[in-house]
Amino acid sequence: MQEPARPSRRIEAIDIARALALVAMAIFHFTWDLENFGYLTPGLTEHGGWRLFARCIASSFLFLVGVSLVLANRNGIRWPAFWKRFAMIVVAAAAITLVTLYVTPDAFIFFGILHEIALASLLGLAFLRVPALLSLLIAAAIVAAPYYLRSPFFDPPQWWWLGLSTIDPHSNDYVPVFPWFAPVLAGIACTRLARRYGLLDALAGWDPGRWARPLTFAGRHSLAFYLLHQPILFGSVWLYSQILPAPVIPPEARFTEACEQQCTNSRDRDFCTRYCSCMLDRLEAGGQLGALFSKREDEAMRDRLQNLALQCTEQTDDDLAPQGKEGSGQ
Repeated sequence: MQEPARPSRRIEAIDIARALALVAMAIFHFTWDLENFGYLTPGLTEHGGWRLFARCIASSFLFLVGVSLVLANRNGIRWPAFWKRFAMIVVAAAAITLVTLYVTPDAFIFFGILHEIALASLLGLAFLRVPALLSLLIAAAIVAAPYYLRSPFFDPPQWWWLGLSTIDPHSNDYVPVFPWFAPVLAGIACTRLARRYGLLDALAGWDPGRWARPLTFAGRHSLAFYLLHQPILFGSVWLYSQILPAPVIPPEARFTEACEQQCTNSRDRDFCTRYCSCMLDRLEAGGQLGALFSKREDEAMRDRLQNLALQCTEQTDDDLAPQGKEGSGQ
């Protein structure tokens, strides 16, 4: 079936969608900055609703990458424009890696959202003529892949970008190919379907008015916004912390609060209180609580935490078991 010609007018709705994703990202990063400087509970952005929020933001950006690929290459791949954009993203991704390697060497960004966008843009070119429904099926398979294809073979660092290792690399932004290439394919497929059924023509004819100008401007300059927003937010929170520092909370209290917050997402309060007390006692006995909060967490430390979590879960379940309570009263 012959697809309609690409609308000649820029679709401002897509710029607005991209700008809203940028605003959401700034909100998340500002919350992370507050957490980093001690104004919010440690680990807040890593669990629960905040973790889901972060995943939705990343998915929206990558979906829009697929949308942009289709719109920019409707009449054949425009190689000069593609390589120019690709080079800009690669340079920006390399800069992010170098900066975070210096600032947070224990959790530097070796394959974050920009790295994924660069690679996904290249891989996505191969799907611009693939039937939309087939692309959606492949996207579903990519989402499922980490659940079925994880293997120790992919544990060496040179394979971490795939997302199929049995360990979770420690990084402040980790967006591997599996499963994060899936939103790009979904964006490609949905845009081709939208073009086929005239939705893009309808969107191209929509004039949002003057109120949307700041959003459309941000959406058209999304890479610059991405690179600038976090240094500005981080620097602002740092400056504020020099004037009004966050209250100093003992590591024991910080750990207990963060542990119970994470635990109560899946277990009841009584279990979590006992479980976190067990974890705290064992970390203090091993002299590892300080290392945990100094961000010297490495693979050995993560293995230690996993083993302690298994031990304390088993111990807490035994303590709360009815037969255990009956036996203790005899």
